[in-house]
Amino acid sequence: MNQGLALEIMLAGESVLLTGPAGAGKTFVLNQFIRLAKGEGKHVSVTATTGLAATHLGGTTIHSWSGIGISDEIAHGFGDHVAKGRREIIEKTDVLIIDEISMLHDFRLDMVDEVCRIIRAKDEPFGGIQVIMSGDFFQLPPINRGDSRAGGFVVSSKVWQELDPTICYLQEQHRQDDEQLLDILNSLRAGELRRHHAEMLLERVGVEPEEGSLLTELHTVNIDVDRINAKKLDELEGDELFYTQTTTGSDNYVENLQRSVLAPATLRVKKGALVMAVKNSLERKYVNGSQGVVIDFEPGTEYPVVKFKNGKVVTMSPDTWELRDGDKKRASISQIPLRLAWAITVHKSQGMTLDSAKIDLRKAFVEGMGYVALSRVKNLHNLYLSGINRMALQVSEDAQTIDVSLRDKAARDLKRFAYLGETAEKRKTELPKKTAKASGWADKIAVMRQTYPNAYRPWQPLQDAELKEKFQNGATIKQLSKLLGRHEGSITMRLQKHFGEDVVQ
Repeated sequence: MNQGLALEIMLAGESVLLTGPAGAGKTFVLNQFIRLAKGEGKHVSVTATTGLAATHLGGTTIHSWSGIGISDEIAHGFGDHVAKGRREIIEKTDVLIIDEISMLHDFRLDMVDEVCRIIRAKDEPFGGIQVIMSGDFFQLPPINRGDSRAGGFVVSSKVWQELDPTICYLQEQHRQDDEQLLDILNSLRAGELRRHHAEMLLERVGVEPEEGSLLTELHTVNIDVDRINAKKLDELEGDELFYTQTTTGSDNYVENLQRSVLAPATLRVKKGALVMAVKNSLERKYVNGSQGVVIDFEPGTEYPVVKFKNGKVVTMSPDTWELRDGDKKRASISQIPLRLAWAITVHKSQGMTLDSAKIDLRKAFVEGMGYVALSRVKNLHNLYLSGINRMALQVSEDAQTIDVSLRDKAARDLKRFAYLGETAEKRKTELPKKTAKASGWADKIAVMRQTYPNAYRPWQPLQDAELKEKFQNGATIKQLSKLLGRHEGSITMRLQKHFGEDVVQ
């Protein structure tokens, strides 16, 4: 099925599973649908199984939205204790989006269904809400831990059978441009990986990129990522610039959002730093995952100027992430949409398209992890492997069985909704282009500098020397902030650079 027909099926009010391989454009279609549905006046609740996936769509987690939290079952009398705000959101919802559905346990989907039926007082799936589930069962599965209830994929839930969602199986490829890599990925999905596929991958082990190439490393654990990024930045000469995020909303909501935003709370960069965009540009100058190098800083604002691998030179101004709960905005974070990109975890790379990558799969520990990592790049020539273990070449046998039935039903659903094809073609020519919104960041900087005159300005040698001297003579963070005209968070980060985190808390 193509993207246009899937979009029309969802706009027609059908409850849907939007699926397909990595790079098929699931998130693109979801964003189109959300925009058009809201334009029709529908109340759309955007959720995902992880906070990271939710921020890509500007939503919240399904656990938070439904009020089930980390519980394994609905408590007796649940409906009598639901907060008024939570009840209103669920009652008003016309469409419920659940992204990264592969990571949600079957029993938790049943719990969400039960919550909706209780609160909306309607004994039908999800209390009559149109449900759009999106994801790929070959990617990361639901995690079962020893101290909690075990479960499987959502297709085993009771409500799945009752809902009987339409299967929109996207098959067009919008990422890979290499038949060899596509063959490997498709064979992984089908459980038909052959010796020649493994040999093609092993040929990339130990191959090094050209000298001077800047590329991202993918690792399976956080500790390796943090070590590599800190080491590489410290090796660069020149002044370090700091960009501290601004936030709105109560602390608990900001903390929830912060765990899901790939841009760090304080971004540290220097000229020559390898960076990665962590949001799509509305003007299509870069996408989530685009890699580039900081080549300069814009006079006046000191925003980093990045030369991306696609050749475009972009001054990176702050962007905004929001935590939304139904129609309510709970929190927001404004920050330069970049992170250091010498290394990133496989988990956080999900949804990204990388120009090139060096991937270490020697510590892969769950089925689907290798598939996620290998499918981030466009072709084998831009893939460099540090090593690979047997688990990295495993995908879930359950996912393979599910895939056969999904493809079969998708073929039937394709015929059933073929009549919408003409509408899809017509809409393709009518869809308005998204226009970039003014960030208003220059105004925010001006306001900030009324209190902190040196906010977002480079550290000069004399000011740096004064900072160290005053701190060693007993000045507090607050006193240094007032003296040097910088936010207390910026002062703290600079001191930690000079004296270490153990000295400066």
